This record gives sequence, structure tokens and C-alpha cells, in this order.
Amino acid sequence: MRAIRPRRSPAVPLLLAVWAGAAGVIWLWWTNTPSIADNNSRILNAGRITGLLAGYLMALVVLQMARVPALERRVGSDRVARWHAMTGRYTVCLVLAHLFLTMWGYALQSGRGLGGMVQQTIDSIDQLPDVGKAAIGTGLLFLIGLLSIGPVRRRISYDLWYHVHLLTYAATYLSFWHQLSTGNEFAVQPEAKTAWYALYGSVTALVIWYRILTPIRLNLRHRLRVEAVIEETPGVVSVLMTGRKLHRMGAEAGQFFRWRFLAPGMRFSSHPYSLSAAPRPNMLRITVKAIGDHSSALRDLEPGTRVWAEGPYGALTADRRSRGKVLLVAGGVGITPMRALFETLPGAPGDITLLYRANTTQDLALWDELAQIAEERGARLMYAVNSPDGERPDISAETLSRKLPDIDRHDVFMCGPPGFAQQVYEALRGAGVPARRIHHESFEM
Repeated sequence: MRAIRPRRSPAVPLLLAVWAGAAGVIWLWWTNTPSIADNNSRILNAGRITGLLAGYLMALVVLQMARVPALERRVGSDRVARWHAMTGRYTVCLVLAHLFLTMWGYALQSGRGLGGMVQQTIDSIDQLPDVGKAAIGTGLLFLIGLLSIGPVRRRISYDLWYHVHLLTYAATYLSFWHQLSTGNEFAVQPEAKTAWYALYGSVTALVIWYRILTPIRLNLRHRLRVEAVIEETPGVVSVLMTGRKLHRMGAEAGQFFRWRFLAPGMRFSSHPYSLSAAPRPNMLRITVKAIGDHSSALRDLEPGTRVWAEGPYGALTADRRSRGKVLLVAGGVGITPMRALFETLPGAPGDITLLYRANTTQDLALWDELAQIAEERGARLMYAVNSPDGERPDISAETLSRKLPDIDRHDVFMCGPPGFAQQVYEALRGAGVPARRIHHESFEM
């Protein structure tokens, strides 16, 4: 406890590096752009810079999917996912602008005007090197973007969205080659082409290492299998898994894995679930609420079923802690990482407090375990459930300050649905807890 040194997130340096890279792309365009004398030149050069920026951001989109530990475990998987979604939206917009402006400029050059853009696009695909590949990649990119729009995303299954999302790799590969074969910057500056190869080559190497080779090594080494499935409360089950030397997986309380259970009907589904207990040398446990086809099927897993795991991921660990006193806040199935932290966070009696929000007392999964941990550690355990008439409990700044008068001197770890997390975050800020000491991670991936 005397040596608490919070591990700082590298998010700010990484964002500065991203902006520096974008500035470098703009500089590359600027140094290779002659004087712009007419509207046609302006349109074509606008198409060039949007294309260069789109190519740069596409590499970042793939990098954010590579599961690099510095991102997943230091910045946080949920934050990286938000970066990925935002970068993807910017990329699609830039690709659309690049396509429109470039084809418009070429149409003006050929005397067709704005109305001849469709024919110009067909001719460019037929005549320019690698543009046909880029057209297919662009189509895939738009399909991915369409399925990622909120209302559409909520109407399709997670598995469909996830597997279509993997087509980002194909879209990037198909779009890459026309950048070098038709891009003016890469034709006149060999150094620029070398830098572009280095950027995409490095990203490709990270994807192969962390998304393919690292999971293969992990699973060949640890050989996970289902040991048992236990019903905790109606609709909530715990899956116990055994394997070899599990303490060497590098997992920490508060983290999650992506799990693929090699059972009939589940082999092609990979879903993220948090560890609901501290990792042990021969046992891992997850606790899952049945809210979809995959999570509902977990209760029927047979002992001995092989498990393919990828991870560990997530930054909601003890390394974020900066104070001696800690408040853990869980909403619903967000109790899973909080239960693991409740068990493992160092602290004297009274230093650790857990607040558990659920609809009813019957929904308080793992409650007996939590009560036992609280008794053994001298920790505080509180719950907030709806009243018999359905009224929600008051979780406000005043209530939190009354329950924990020194709450402003706590670190807070929080996990739960987005609406709940936002409500608690605002209450904590109102109670005087600095934003830098509120650590939260969304379990909706």
C-alpha cells in the first residue's frame, strides 16, 4: 500500500503522435502541389488530400483492431473501441469525398462535366491500375460503415456484425495498391512510398502477431476446457474453466477475454466476457447474464468442451489506483470485474467499498460470495435495488456523500450499462471526486 503508483495511460502521447502523422501527410501533399490556377485543379487537389488522409486513417483503423497490449491494457479496450469507431467514420467520409472530388475532376478534364461522373468512374476502374481493386475495397468499407450505424447495428446479431467487421482487413488491402500506383506523391518521392510501405507493413505485422500468432501460442500452451457450469441466479451462469499454468497468462482482476467455446453451434462465435474471480493457477471463471443467443447457450455447455481464448484485455485493473481508499460501483452484470477487484485490491479494513445496483434482490448475482469477501476483509458491501413498486433508488451526489463522507478521497472503479455509468459518473463528480480518479469501462463491446 505504501508503494501505490498509478500507471498512467499513454492516450495523450498516442493522440499527439496521430496528429503529428496527419500533419506529415498534409505536408507531403503540400510539397507536391503546384500552384492551383483553376477550379479543375482545386477539385483534383482536394481529391488528392482527402485520399491521402483516408489512406492514413485506414491504417489507423486496422491498428486499432490489432489488439496491441499497449492500447488494450493501458489505454483501455472500450476507449480504443471508441477511437476505432470515430476513425472509421472519418475514413468513410474522406473516402467518399476523395471518390467524388477525383471523379468530378477527371470528368471536367475529359469535357464531360458533373453529369459525366458515372461514366468517368467506370472508365477509371477499367483503365487505371489497381482502381478496380480499390472500388471493391470501397464497397466493402461502405458496407461495414452501414452495418455500424447505431439503429442498424442494434437490429442485427453481434456475430454478423463482428464477422462483417473483419472485412476491414480486405478493404484495406484492396485499397492500398492504387494509392501507390496512381498517387502523385508516391510517384515523385520514393521516400514517401517507403514510408507508406513502412506504415502499412508495421500495422500488418502487429495484426499478424497479436491477432493470430499470440492467440495460437496462448491456447496451445494453456489448453482451456470447461470444468463446470453453475447457475448463480435465474438467467445468470458461471462458467468454470481449467487449463495448464493459467497463472502465466498474465490476466488480472478486472480484465476480460474473448471466448470461443468449441461446442456445436458456438464454434464461430467469439464474445467478450470479464473474469468474475481472481485468476488462479488452474482455474478461470466468467459469470454471464443471458441476454442473447450466445450468452443463453452457455448454460448448456458440457464439461470438457474445448475453449479458445484471446486476451487478456482491458485496463480496469489495480494499476489505475492512486489512493488508499476505493469505491467499486457495479450495475447489473457489471458486477463480474468488480467482484474480482473486490477480492484482490489491497486494503485495510474499511478501505474497500462495493456498491451493487440491480433491479431486485434476486438479481444480485454472486451475493453470497461478495458477503463472504466483505466479512473476511472488513470491507463494506452495499446494494441499491428498486422498491417493491418499481421506483429506482436514489444514487446522487448527496446520497453518495452521506454514505461515504470522504468519498472525494476515494478512487472509484465502475462498470455497468452506459446510462447507469453516466448517472453515477455525474453523481461522483458532484460529490467532489476528480475525473482522473473515476475509472470505468463499458462491458458493451
